[in-house]
Amino acid sequence: MNHWIIAPVVLPAVMASVITLTLRFHPSLQRVFSLASCIALLMIALGLTAVAATGRIEVYELGNWPAPFGIVLVLDRLSALMVLITAALALVVLLYATGSGWDQRGNNFHALYQFQLMGIFGAFLTGDAFNLFVFFEVLLIASYGLMIHGGGRRRLRAGVQYVIYNLLGSTLFLFALGTLYAVTGTLNMADLAERAADIPVGDSGLLRVGAVLLLLVFAIKAALLPLHFWLPETYAEAPAPVAALFAVMTKVGAYAILRMYTLVFGPELGATADIIAPLILFAALVTLAVGMIGILGARRLGRLAAFAAIASMGTLLIAISGFRPETTVAAIYYMIHSTLAGALLFLVVDLVRMQRGEARGALIPAPRMAQQGLVAALFFGAAIASAGMPPLSGFIGKLLILDAVRDMPQVWLIWSVILITSLVGILGFAQAGSIVFWKTVPAEPPTDEPETDAAPATTPRAAALPLVASFILLAGITALSVFAGPVTGFVEATADQIHTPSGYINAVLGQR
Repeated sequence: MNHWIIAPVVLPAVMASVITLTLRFHPSLQRVFSLASCIALLMIALGLTAVAATGRIEVYELGNWPAPFGIVLVLDRLSALMVLITAALALVVLLYATGSGWDQRGNNFHALYQFQLMGIFGAFLTGDAFNLFVFFEVLLIASYGLMIHGGGRRRLRAGVQYVIYNLLGSTLFLFALGTLYAVTGTLNMADLAERAADIPVGDSGLLRVGAVLLLLVFAIKAALLPLHFWLPETYAEAPAPVAALFAVMTKVGAYAILRMYTLVFGPELGATADIIAPLILFAALVTLAVGMIGILGARRLGRLAAFAAIASMGTLLIAISGFRPETTVAAIYYMIHSTLAGALLFLVVDLVRMQRGEARGALIPAPRMAQQGLVAALFFGAAIASAGMPPLSGFIGKLLILDAVRDMPQVWLIWSVILITSLVGILGFAQAGSIVFWKTVPAEPPTDEPETDAAPATTPRAAALPLVASFILLAGITALSVFAGPVTGFVEATADQIHTPSGYINAVLGQR
């Protein structure tokens, strides 16, 4: 067995414990250990991706118990790619958090950050549906603390809403798993795929119920309409580094849909073939439309970024709903792009807030910012990427999706929604950018009254490290555009592996 497969789960868990137990009163050392952990995770992720690129599916059996009786972690191209994206994003976001001082605005930021990474990595690597639930809960518990990091009434209110809604999702997850276990007697994904295929269509009523319940759970995690209500307020009020890391959390829901509904409930499974894809497609189209309209109607920068995240999930799930290799290629490429673009947008919004004051996150004219040219370049780069304009990777991703859905019966509806909403998004971002960076007003003259964070008389220069971290993300989006050919080649091999579930099943159950 390749013991490096479990390292992305064990390392952040150990580091979080060390930070909590021994470095609680040493903020500088917390930063050093947390950054060292993220660098090590990125190196491990690169190594695992190189292993997965050979096409071999690696299985790690905890306690040396074979599947389906023991817990297994599975490394294939898709899981390795998601681990690599998460590790790279985590390092950049942590650089931003330390450079901007966000990590010092509350207690236990670095420990919670590491626990969250543990949950995300575990969700991508697990080969068992129940352990997917366990890792969901680990990352959600950590995200509850990160969500209210820094305090504030509005942030606390949004955090309570986030907790309640996700607890309901977790309850529904247990109902779904209980239903599937009652029908099949297993929750190992590979074993579940074999047993689901053996159930006659006429006796598959409970199996359909379990599949739909599971889809509802993943739709909550992916912020798919009409189950998206938690996201706008949560992401708008969350601390900027937390919201940027949350950009990959919604992708956990999309990953789970792609994994479960190609491996277990694939298009060839008669029990669910006629219901899953239409549900996802219809909800994704509405999600995309609502997200782009929300961008146009946003009156605060935080909500603009949150609705952009919703729109990106709608676009991503349109591609996933095709459940064919060509649509999966487009979906995975767009997933990489939307993770980087969403994170960048949240960080840029925070740069604007830091210079204009927290209350001036509203889209109203304000005095000119220090380093306005740099921040404006970052904003318009993020806007171009999020709206899907050339030459950045958002444009390539949408072209791939438009091309991949040509053979689908709903092709004209999909094309119309994507193209029209792209125009709406361009108008929304242009409106916000012109208000923030062009419609400036003279700075208020100094007075003898004390200044407040809500209306600073002068705007301080941003620290260098947050700007560097933001430009790294923009460089990543640019590189994804420049190297679209090699990336697409890797993604095509990944899609072929996903849509050949026998390879996954044989790798996991081969020792049985």
